[in-house]
Amino acid sequence: MLSQSDIEKAALQLASGGLVALPTETVYGLGADAGNEAAVAKIFKAKGRPSDHPLIVHVARDTDISDFTRDLPQAAEKLIAAFWPGPLTLILRKSARIPDAVTGGQDSVGLRCPAHPLAQALLAEFARIGSGIVAAPSANKFGHVSPTTAEHVKKEFGAAVGKSILLLDGGPCGVGIESTILDLSGSAPVLLRPGAITPEQIADVIGTKPKTRAQAENKGPVTRVSGDLASHYAPRTPLKLVPPAQLKKEVDALLESGKRAAVLALTTQADANVSPPGVGVRGARRLVWITAPSNAEEYARDLYANLRTLDAAGAAMIFAESPPAAKAWEAVRDRITRAAAKG
Repeated sequence: MLSQSDIEKAALQLASGGLVALPTETVYGLGADAGNEAAVAKIFKAKGRPSDHPLIVHVARDTDISDFTRDLPQAAEKLIAAFWPGPLTLILRKSARIPDAVTGGQDSVGLRCPAHPLAQALLAEFARIGSGIVAAPSANKFGHVSPTTAEHVKKEFGAAVGKSILLLDGGPCGVGIESTILDLSGSAPVLLRPGAITPEQIADVIGTKPKTRAQAENKGPVTRVSGDLASHYAPRTPLKLVPPAQLKKEVDALLESGKRAAVLALTTQADANVSPPGVGVRGARRLVWITAPSNAEEYARDLYANLRTLDAAGAAMIFAESPPAAKAWEAVRDRITRAAAKG
């Protein structure tokens, strides 16, 4: 159990220009003082992240974000009242207090107020002794599967954890995939990344459904945001999305070739003896099979942990059963499709 002194130590780490891996309700973030360009540069270096890929800035509950924006639309105020703290990032026109290094040179910034109590405690303490704003992309190497436990962070950064990176262990993340990103910096709201907060929920609050990325791109370039590359959230083992009816056929073909297969399934059940998932089973049976929850929220919560487990199984390929086409699965489909793009 972390104490107040642990929070104070982490806030001092941020104030001195260091890095802190912190839990949020979505995924673990790798945080630095967003007002300190040298500190922000350490995030890009640690992750191997391109410098033009913007970071999301995290703030404490009740922060006056008008200090960090040039314009605060009424829609933003309504959404903040409805969903903050929570898994919603708002893209707004930035003020001079946000360095260009944070936003990849863009004139807008993504702001979020995380719901995890440890994140809130850290942000509140950092607001007391420092700038109060923390730039924090996911705490993993760029493009890799996001971390949802402290152990995942340790595996990503190895010996750096405990040295250059201070890690706050807040247990498993409850949401499990990154925040919804809504762009309010232009003339109309645009959903740039799906997440736990849905377009329908947004429309209920602001009275209009946000445009899709495709609709916005028809009228010109859209704002660059975290996680918008075609390939992202990817395990190191190639991943292939397979329709339910084809899953067993694809798996059997790989097994018959003498190779090891890993499966993330929904409805289909394995008809063969499978090896227990996880590290340490490389010498066991050649099929590793995880049946994921059939509920979209539960599937999302477990997704990255499941991908990491299958990635560690020593398989030639991870086969993921294609998620349903229902609206509730939009965010999951986005993440698993990008994860498969690498393969």
